[in-house]
Amino acid sequence: MANRLPLILDVDTGIDDSLAILYACASPEVELVGLTCVGGNVPARQVADNSRSLLELVGRADVPVVLGAERPLVKPLSTAEDTHGPLGIGHAQLPAPVRALEPAEAAGWIVDAARRRPGEIHIVTLGPMTNLALALGQEPRLPSLLLAWTFMGCAFSAPGNTTPTAEWNIFVDPDAARLCLAAWATANAANARIPIPLGMGLDVTERARLHPGDVARLARRGGAAPADAAALVEASTRMIPAGSVAANPVLRFVADALRFYFEFHARADGFYGAFIHDPFTVAAAVDRALVATRPAFVDVETGPGLGHGMTVADWRGLLGRPPNVDVATDGDVDAFLDRLVERVGGLAEGIGRA
Repeated sequence: MANRLPLILDVDTGIDDSLAILYACASPEVELVGLTCVGGNVPARQVADNSRSLLELVGRADVPVVLGAERPLVKPLSTAEDTHGPLGIGHAQLPAPVRALEPAEAAGWIVDAARRRPGEIHIVTLGPMTNLALALGQEPRLPSLLLAWTFMGCAFSAPGNTTPTAEWNIFVDPDAARLCLAAWATANAANARIPIPLGMGLDVTERARLHPGDVARLARRGGAAPADAAALVEASTRMIPAGSVAANPVLRFVADALRFYFEFHARADGFYGAFIHDPFTVAAAVDRALVATRPAFVDVETGPGLGHGMTVADWRGLLGRPPNVDVATDGDVDAFLDRLVERVGGLAEGIGRA
């Protein structure tokens, strides 16, 4: 497909990162330039293993995977195995990766990619922003070298999902988030043609809830027999991959990974399903028509106390600072879920036929 969008995904894979990677691989308008790995949901080296194994599962071992920061800029690393499972992929199992990691570190690799293709690459950060912050330290002109930046992070009108005020990705490395937002603010002030980043926060991403029925739809699209797909929906308590679902490696991975995620949300949020923040973020990066936005100046609280990791938007312009984030305020969740089912299901169908 001509004129594909070159994407770098910066990931902390992660169940919803896994779905985001699958979405990108299944999107014909995307050129997946590479994955850079950061410690977040699980440690960075496990992120790198998960990412390579998943790419190999869907026949995309050609995509470079680069190890990045193993700890935040300042604070110790926090991880979320309670949410994503001991290896970050829930109940799923993947073979050990075959392809080696790139002989580079993520920050320098991002800078080199942007320099080779100035004005072309859209970077999407789905975890803590540590790699991007380190890349800015190496190349302060990075905002002008990239086409765009989209990030998953922040909470404004929605409560935090890690503390009462903080969203996970920002909480893990608030210092990196503050540095990155400030860098784009400075770059945009100097050159208004540099777009401010799209921020996909909990206000919008928590509207994208995946339920067992959606997984059953995806399984049917992936070629599973109707009875096997129906077995994924059982009294809203568990999902059981069976028959043609278990036989298809992509469907089996999705079902097993999401079963853990659904169990976590049942305990933590009172519904058997999952917020799928990261694939919604990738979908919005590919097609901005999926979200409505409002520009605002955003800063991050890095000090101690209950506000640690809190993102603050100056909606009234009281600080007199120009906007530095195009904050997503609403989204077409139904259209997104339909695309997720169609694209990831279609990817699974292709792998099943191979």
